[in-house]
Amino acid sequence: MRSPDSRPVVAVVTGASRGAGRGIAQALGGQGATVYVTGRSRSASDSPYGGTVTETAALVDKAGGTGIPVVVDHGDDQAVEDLFATVRRHHGRLDILVNNAAKLVGTTMPVGFWEKPLETSDLLTIGLRSHYTASFYAAPLLIANGRGLIVNTGNYGAVSYFHGPAYGAQKAGADKMAADMAQELRPYNIAAVSLWMGNLDTERARAYLDSLPAHVRPTEKRESPQFTGRVIAALYSSCELMDLSGRALIGAELGALLGVTDIDGTRPKSKRYALGGPPELHPSLLGRPLR
Repeated sequence: MRSPDSRPVVAVVTGASRGAGRGIAQALGGQGATVYVTGRSRSASDSPYGGTVTETAALVDKAGGTGIPVVVDHGDDQAVEDLFATVRRHHGRLDILVNNAAKLVGTTMPVGFWEKPLETSDLLTIGLRSHYTASFYAAPLLIANGRGLIVNTGNYGAVSYFHGPAYGAQKAGADKMAADMAQELRPYNIAAVSLWMGNLDTERARAYLDSLPAHVRPTEKRESPQFTGRVIAALYSSCELMDLSGRALIGAELGALLGVTDIDGTRPKSKRYALGGPPELHPSLLGRPLR
């Protein structure tokens, strides 16, 4: 995976201390990318699920890339601006931005939204507004390349009930945000998509599943977080990048289209017919003339 001038790809993956972000960063490292790994966790004790930006950066290095850990609170606009100023100073460009940072508080509690902490709604700030802010500062660096990709990590919760209204609104908003950004970035050969991940095998998911009684615990195989990173790498390198720009895409389906497998060689399955699929976009959002 190379940038248009044949240099190693430079990527920023937000919210990469653990979970999906960690796997995505690691997979991009496996393609030789330089990956800026952001998150709030300086030490493993910062989260009950462990993980730090430094640990993830080390995994990027181990995979064959260059990991650069940066502690960033994505609720702090100045900190985000400083992050991209650092990328500009060191590289003068950016190839890929993955917007994954999200503040999850009480999201999986099996109660009504009015019974969850009001802080659950912070997902609309660190998870939707933070996607916009990172993209705002990243766009000039992507444009400087003449080619680039913004990915918002998405989920079937955008169209079906999953974890409640705050989660659903964030995922649906991230889809529309990617579509509208794609429209404005198309003249600069920059793509923007929302990539729907399946049920992931993350630290948080394992802890949640372990808390369930054995007789109700799901036994289906879960996607590795690295799978999404592999799909992103393949999409960036694909000649179909701009044709797919502006869409919400199911990772399992895009992986099948681009010939991507999970780390164990299997192909994750789409849940389109169980949980729904992305809505069709109006032709104007795809930068194509009306018929």
